[in-house]
Amino acid sequence: MAVEAIEFYWRPGCPFCASLRRRLRKSGLAVREVDIWSDPKGAARVRAAAGGNETVPTVFVGPVALVNPSMSEVTEAVREHAPHLLETATPPRRWFRR
Repeated sequence: MAVEAIEFYWRPGCPFCASLRRRLRKSGLAVREVDIWSDPKGAARVRAAAGGNETVPTVFVGPVALVNPSMSEVTEAVREHAPHLLETATPPRRWFRR
């Protein structure tokens, strides 16, 4: 099954989640965001990947789960498991005022 998007599991108030979310959005990669406090199935998926803990951010790229990853770890997992996401990434446009 083809990977359609990176799955990004987070919770409100998590500074590590906010930091990775900014980087993911800046990358332009397709991302599906799941708030584990609003989604019990999402929380269960994170617990399964993180040894019973609700450690966030947790990112899934195809079959790989990354617990509290850096952006470079996410990018490497995408290169290996879903390289087509890099080809279709559309970084946001930047508008500058002078």
